[in-house]
Amino acid sequence: MSEDFYEVLGVSRDADKDEIKRAYRKKASEYHPDVSDDPDAEEKFKRVKKAKEVLTDEEKRQAYDRMGHERFEQAEKRGGFDGGAGGAGGGDPFGGMGGGFGDMNDIFEQFFGGGGGGRDRNGPRQGADLRTTLDVSLEEAYEGAAKQMTITRPERCPDCDGEGHPPEAEAETCPQCDGQGQQTTVRQSPLGRVQQTQTCTRCGGDGTLYSETCSTCRGDGQIRAESTLQVDVPAGIRDGQTLRMDGEGAPGENRGPNGDLLVEISVREHAEFDREGDDLYYRLGVSFPQAVFGDTIEVPTMDGAVETEVDPGTQSGEVLRLKGKGMPRLQRRGHGDLYVQVQVVTPSELNEEQREALEAFAEAGGEDVEVEQGFFERIRNSL
Repeated sequence: MSEDFYEVLGVSRDADKDEIKRAYRKKASEYHPDVSDDPDAEEKFKRVKKAKEVLTDEEKRQAYDRMGHERFEQAEKRGGFDGGAGGAGGGDPFGGMGGGFGDMNDIFEQFFGGGGGGRDRNGPRQGADLRTTLDVSLEEAYEGAAKQMTITRPERCPDCDGEGHPPEAEAETCPQCDGQGQQTTVRQSPLGRVQQTQTCTRCGGDGTLYSETCSTCRGDGQIRAESTLQVDVPAGIRDGQTLRMDGEGAPGENRGPNGDLLVEISVREHAEFDREGDDLYYRLGVSFPQAVFGDTIEVPTMDGAVETEVDPGTQSGEVLRLKGKGMPRLQRRGHGDLYVQVQVVTPSELNEEQREALEAFAEAGGEDVEVEQGFFERIRNSL
């Protein structure tokens, strides 16, 4: 059974708000994790803070006194308590709105933060996700790589452990929000009175002010620092894809977990290969005799050169397909293909022997004309 909130603070059940706040400050300084040697200090500090939050909120305190400790905590775990006369768990599926739709303001309060439930604003909250970009080469995207990356990011202040104030700083209730951590404004709308609750700008939602702020982080609880991280780039990753590094983002608030770091991969263009999906494309220059007579040629791939056949009579622009010589398929088996586009290279300069051979070929008139034996061999050897 959890300890009663009045017992947590050591006050009587008829204590006024000021007495409760004084008791909270005393207990908070006693159990603060940064100054207490008690191994259970952090849990006790949370209970003290929770007790102050409930007992200084008039609506919550009335519900707490009416329902008792155990029923109140059970109601909060279910998503909040009903401040009306019906009480929590009274069988009304609409949470105590009554027989009809109730006051229109009740509906607006639920949407604009005026309801009694909701999560604890002073509870642990996860830090924000951060984003950065990492450049990799096509070779690194093909093989996979462990890359070192240095980034500047917010980190929990080492001198105050993210609290924003020294451990010995004196605490006082924020006078602007009266320790609630929130401020409520009411405005009229065509549909009725709208109540909106916002975080207190003076205490940042903590409800407490401190006599000193940390000189290192100036009260922010965070500093910006450089960190060097290792990013494991998987084989086959594509340009624009994002890797998630758990817990490497901004630090959480109130000892909440860190956010994540999202690393967008930028694959640099390659001097020889073009990439589309998991396939690669390469332009291969062949000589005129190779295109005419065919040849065995070497083609570069990401794994090294391989031999392939150019058929006789190959035309410029034709494409050869080398299966499985493309990029690895990310998180799947196999590879894409390598497409080789043949480009017949016309010689820009000819010597006398080459010119005579081509002129003889032109005068022969093609395949239908009989030519002397060894004519094509002479053309091949002369070019």
